[in-house]
Amino acid sequence: MTFPRRQQASQVSSGFTLVEVIVALAISALLFAGVIMGFTQSAQRSEWSAYNLAAQSLAQQGLEQARAANWDPQAATPVDNCTAAKFPTVGTNMLDVPVAGGKITYATNTWTILNLSTNPYPLKMIRVDCTWTFIKSGVPSGVFTNTVATLRAPNQ
Repeated sequence: MTFPRRQQASQVSSGFTLVEVIVALAISALLFAGVIMGFTQSAQRSEWSAYNLAAQSLAQQGLEQARAANWDPQAATPVDNCTAAKFPTVGTNMLDVPVAGGKITYATNTWTILNLSTNPYPLKMIRVDCTWTFIKSGVPSGVFTNTVATLRAPNQ
């Protein structure tokens, strides 16, 4: 069995050139920049999702308020508290999302209540729009609207 001979230290190249080091650093910098950009994008997207869910909940809450209103057209004195006039537009609804920095986002619920039919079966359509602004990095980046709708019959 023969072993290869060791070369002398002066003949062995054991280091990287300056160009190789710079290329490796550039590739590493691009890789880390992509990871950081992906992290910030996913953090902003998850924050938007939290606001979207809070706005959807607020719209659903408005719908439940309208469904709970008294509406009995066949009573001795007919009662109709399920009208858009009974639900004024309020722009001070706070979206309950815990975020860093304590910024508060407000939303506006708007009710649309339409009489679809009166005879022989009274029926109303209730629609609630919750409008809110998403603030990204201190700058408003769009106005969004969450909508829920349902049909309602009179009190039974």
